[in-house]
Order: sequence, then C-alpha cells, then structure tokens
Amino acid sequence: MIEHHQLPIHQIRIGIYGTSTIVDRIMKVMASFPVFAPVPVVVSEEQEAPELTDRMQGEMEAMLLADPLAQRKLATGEWLPLPVYPVPVNEAGFYRALFAAERQGKLTGGISVDTMPEGVVRQVMQALDLSNVQAAIYAGPEREPGTSAPGERIADFHQAWYDSGACSVALTGIESVARELSKRGIPHERVLPSDQDIQMSLEQAMLSAVSRRSREGQMVVGMIRIDDFAAQALKRNNEHEVQKLKLDIHRMMLDYVESLDGCLSHLGGDEYMFFTTRSVFRRETGGYKAIPLAKAVNKTYGISLSIGIGFGHSASSAGTNARIALSKSKEAGGNACFIIREDRTLIGPLAMAEPERDALSFTDASFIKRAEEAGMASAYLSKLLHQRARFGKYEYKVHELAHLLGITVRSAHRLLQLWSDHDLVEISGIEKVPRGRPRQIFKFSFLE
Repeated sequence: MIEHHQLPIHQIRIGIYGTSTIVDRIMKVMASFPVFAPVPVVVSEEQEAPELTDRMQGEMEAMLLADPLAQRKLATGEWLPLPVYPVPVNEAGFYRALFAAERQGKLTGGISVDTMPEGVVRQVMQALDLSNVQAAIYAGPEREPGTSAPGERIADFHQAWYDSGACSVALTGIESVARELSKRGIPHERVLPSDQDIQMSLEQAMLSAVSRRSREGQMVVGMIRIDDFAAQALKRNNEHEVQKLKLDIHRMMLDYVESLDGCLSHLGGDEYMFFTTRSVFRRETGGYKAIPLAKAVNKTYGISLSIGIGFGHSASSAGTNARIALSKSKEAGGNACFIIREDRTLIGPLAMAEPERDALSFTDASFIKRAEEAGMASAYLSKLLHQRARFGKYEYKVHELAHLLGITVRSAHRLLQLWSDHDLVEISGIEKVPRGRPRQIFKFSFLE
C-alpha cells in the first residue's frame, strides 16, 4: 500500500487587524488559504493601532487591515513596521447593504454614506434604478479637531441628514460609527467587504510574501579584484613574500565568504568570485551599506579592492550583473563597491576602507540610460557617484571636473553644455577670482 505524505507548508504569519465583526469574517474566508498562519488582533477602538503594531513587529510578515479608520492611521505612519494590505469595500458590499436596508423597510427616503467613493455610489444607484433617491456622501475628515472619539464627526454627519428628513438610513463601513449611530437611534446598515474583496487582499498578500521570500533566497554573485597588485608586489623583498601575501589575502577572502555562508573561487590573477544568497549578504553588509572585507584587507595589508555584486534570478544573470558592477568600481578608480540588482538598478558605492558620507544610494536603470543618451559615459557616472558618496561632492568647477574625469578643460566645457541641455547639470553659482573671468560652478542635481 502506497502512503501519501503531505509536504509541510511554510506558512506566512499574517496579522488580521480590525474589530470583531470583520476579523471573524476574514478568518472564515482565510480557511481556504492554508498558506497563511493567521494571528487575529481584535480591537475595540481604531486608535489602538500604533500600540498594537509596535507589539506585532518582528512577529508577523504582513498585516491585513479591515477598518477604514485604522487603514488611514497606519498608512500615514512613518513608523509602520510591516507590509500592510487593506481590505477594501467595493460595489458588492454596497449592494448588500442597500438590499439589507430595502428588506427591512429602511429605504423609504434618501441615504447617507461614508467610506465609499462618490463615483461608486452613483454608479450602483444608477444600476439599481435608484437615481431619484437622494444620496449624501461624506467626504470630510473622520475626526473634528478637539474631539476624542474616532468617527464622531462622521456620526454627526449621518445624524444631521437623518434629522433633516432627507435621509432615512445611514450606510457606514466603520464599526465605531455604527455603534454611535445605534446609541443615537439612527437606522443604519454596515457596509462590509465581500468575500471576493477579502480573497483579493489575501491573494495580494500571499503573492507579495512569496515574491519577498523568493528574493531572500535569490542568487548573489560577487567579483573581487585586487587594485594594482603588481605595485604591492614590488614592495616585497622577494618572491617568497609575494606568495605569502597572496596566501594571506586568499585566507582572508575565505574567512569572509564563510561568514556569508557562501563559496569562493579564485579566477586566477588578481580576481576572485564568490556565491551567496541575498538575505545573508544583506545581513552581513548591514543592509548594503558597507563591505567589512575591504576594510580588513586595507587595514592589514594596505591594499584596496574593487568589488562588483550582482543580484539575479539565475546564476548566469547574477554573474553578468556582478561583472557590470565590477566595471563600475574600476571606472570609479578602484577602492569601490557597486551592486547591480536584477532590474539593473545601480546601488552604491558601498563603504570601503574609509567612512562614507552617503554609503547607500540607488540609481535606477532608466536614469542610467538617460545619462548615457546625454553623452555621460559609464566611467564618468561611476566616478561622480564615488565622489558623491565619499566626499559629499556634487558641485564642480570646470577644471575640477576635467581633473576628476581625466579629460581636457575644453572637453569638460563641451560635456557640461551637453549635460545641461539634458537637465543633468545646472549652474549653481559663480566664483570670483582676482584675475580673469569669474568661474562658473556647476551642480549635478541628480547627486543631491
């Protein structure tokens, strides 16, 4: 008899945040998503959001938000620690609330609505041939300045329309507003997300989590080149010391790659290649900020390294990106590290032997293409990025730029004019000199 064993599912821990009514509803729908390990967080008031999310940090991979007020609070908070997926209320929930009001005889006059876009309300009313029914739609803030209860202003809005006789029922998507309306004796119906709305949010959270995990296990290829090793070898007294230096450097490389849980390969000459995973590399570099190996080699032997790191969905693409990143480091003059991501976004330069002012910067592929179309060679861009990270410099006089790029002053003038025409450079000031014409100062605005 053949036994079938189900493989264990690496579940995604997701917090379900909201009031009891909606959390129970989401939990029922989530039963058909075995990939999730739900952690229900039932709250009585929406203002509990910040405290609870702080407590949940590190415990969850994502959070599902089902209350409109909580969504607004959390979506605008800079401290937000988790990916958040709101559960929207769409047409289906509004249809259901209208039918419920009709069945109970509440739809004798107009309606007042909150948390629904005006366009959706008008579209549904027209589809149900209720265009003649007045619909008052709330579009203001949820709280009046000076009040303490969330949603109090929304409840006042519904009451004003009910007291005027223009509306016979309130349709609200907020539980605290529904409770307040019950206290005031105002007929109302809850507008809740449909099962389809909940499923769509769960699918979005699942796909994002799977994609994130895929990136964590993504292949990383690193290429390391010792800068000007021949000059370092000439400083040794004999060939024996040169060979010992090579062995010492190789041993240091092995120790570093061991910390990355990776493997190292000597490509011959002055180049090495290593393989690791993205999550480990990010951890060991402090979030792509610094390369400890470069600092250690420089401090011990006075040798600088050019390093290129490539991310990719395959070893081949990661290796190609690593080679491109290494060329960027060489173009910057050595003692530099750049990263090329799978989308060809450029990260860097990372901190090497000296502290960087701006250790991490992102330059997307579209900008690199635009710069190249404007006549900015890859080598020029690498040197400018390197100077910006190391010295915080993004303004140059013509002769300074010519010296940095290794070109004539005349060529620098020509390039600056070309880059200015493509909005890469602008004049930021003028330096007066005792003799001769004042010198213009050019600012590379994309480096600010």
